[in-house]
Amino acid sequence: MLKYILGILMAIGTQFAQAQVEMADDFRGEGKIYVVIAIILVILGGFFFLLFKLDKRSKRLEKEIKEK
Repeated sequence: MLKYILGILMAIGTQFAQAQVEMADDFRGEGKIYVVIAIILVILGGFFFLLFKLDKRSKRLEKEIKEK
């Protein structure tokens, strides 16, 4: 039974991967891949900026706590 379930899941995964490759090829062919990459970079940049700011604030609060 488990063997059949794994087989079905692998078949679905293969089809999903094939669709992803075709979608990436379409984006690359139409020049939209650069828009996708730019959006991902903006989101990651914002995420790292937020982490940097939170780290800076936490260090400041730790310093204030140690002083008291």
